[in-house]
Amino acid sequence: MAQQKHRIFNDYRDLFWSLIPLVLISIVLAGAASQCSVATNGPTQGQIPHFDADAALRSDAESLSFPIRQPALPEGWVSNSGSRDTIVADGGGPVSTIGYLTPQSTYLRYSQSSATEVALARHVLGSRYATGTTDVAGQKWVLYTDPIEEPAWIADLGDVRILITGAGDEAAFTTLAEAVTTAQPLAKS
Repeated sequence: MAQQKHRIFNDYRDLFWSLIPLVLISIVLAGAASQCSVATNGPTQGQIPHFDADAALRSDAESLSFPIRQPALPEGWVSNSGSRDTIVADGGGPVSTIGYLTPQSTYLRYSQSSATEVALARHVLGSRYATGTTDVAGQKWVLYTDPIEEPAWIADLGDVRILITGAGDEAAFTTLAEAVTTAQPLAKS
């Protein structure tokens, strides 16, 4: 009969060899439970969620006290998300947000709020500060850029502030900014 080693003589190799069966059993159980898979052709795009931006914006126009704009965007822009929030800090107010996938498969969202520019910027962007301005369709947009964060643009349209942020390039930001700037506020019924 083989003599067993005393515990004092066990080392990392013994630990390694004793863990191999446990790892193999875990992989077999996870595979049997269909909890893991191996992709051989890289990531694939999932189904884009549908969000009815028209209905959401009409509802916001009815219930919020500030004018809501619905931008007319070019073909290929797909609304995929929306939300409503409230900024409770000084200068705050309700916020209506719609998210879009651009034709280049990047994500942009725009928020409309009666909050001040400072309150809206702090709520969405944290501690970032304005770094410049740009003009789109006769409207001044304040730029918030940071090397490690997504860019953001904010415009003051009088009764409402608009904030655009996301992963789009400058052309996508300009397209959305122009569409929002030129859109007429939705009528209350």
